[in-house]
Amino acid sequence: MYNPDYMIYYGITMVMSLIGMFISNRLQSKFKQYSQVGLRNGMSGKEIAEQMLRHYNIHDVRVLPADGFLSDHYNPTDKTVNLSPDVYQGRSVAAAAVAAHECGHAVQHDTAYSMLTLRSKIVPIVKVASMAQQFLLMFAFMMANTFPSLMLITIIAFIITTAFSIITLPVEFDASNRALAWLDQSGSARGEEYEGAKDALKWAAMTYVSAALSSLVMLIFLILRYMGSSRD
Repeated sequence: MYNPDYMIYYGITMVMSLIGMFISNRLQSKFKQYSQVGLRNGMSGKEIAEQMLRHYNIHDVRVLPADGFLSDHYNPTDKTVNLSPDVYQGRSVAAAAVAAHECGHAVQHDTAYSMLTLRSKIVPIVKVASMAQQFLLMFAFMMANTFPSLMLITIIAFIITTAFSIITLPVEFDASNRALAWLDQSGSARGEEYEGAKDALKWAAMTYVSAALSSLVMLIFLILRYMGSSRD
């Protein structure tokens, strides 16, 4: 049965997906571009990470290799900086930028950066809300007239996941700022190297901006839909 809400939902999803794909492709292009630009000091991503951790007197974080492309992440649970092969072994501007960024998260953890602490605390409830919201959304549209409260429950789930996406933004931007500051101050990346690292991290951050924007747009749509049905 035709449902205009579904059409609007899928339209929004398609537009935001296209934006996300563009940013993702741009990030991969930038990473490949700066992977071809070697560091003058010849250090690998692993060495960059270890040096940055030593600079901040962090001795309980391990730098480990990880599988996949751009799968780099910091795990606060076991205190590990996990670097993809191109970053772990790479001796390029891209490798240095990504390695330093992940170490930026380690520094945040070590200094109890407030936004990272907040994000970590709400992870369990976000996981539940994220798993539930897709099922809730489907039934909320189907039963909008007979069970309007279901849309309200769906909105609450989206509020949780959207809040998480928004909280993630300062965490990621701060990690990049810490990375760039250290790369500059330590002399690990200067001049064109520094500008390349800055450009690469900018596009990495844009993936989080895109995700947050997509979640926010969808939340606004659901709220307007709920308010419209309530008036009816």
